[in-house]
Amino acid sequence: MQKRTQIMSDYISDITLHINENTDHDERENLRDTLLEMDGVMAADCHDEKPHLIVIAYDPELVSSHDFLSTMNNTGMHAQLIGL
Repeated sequence: MQKRTQIMSDYISDITLHINENTDHDERENLRDTLLEMDGVMAADCHDEKPHLIVIAYDPELVSSHDFLSTMNNTGMHAQLIGL
């Protein structure tokens, strides 16, 4: 899959997703990698100590927080946005 290259703006937003499902380390790493492939996502971080949370840093001019929920649904997982 070829990734589109977009020029990032000067804006950075952070969002935390609460993942409903119980996931193992590898599933969270795969989800993080999927999020990092999205245009506008600069960072995605998850930790084994808090397996239901993933923090995403992104450019809101290139991707919206709701796009993350769609991505979760496409992977078969469900999540809620927190920390808006």
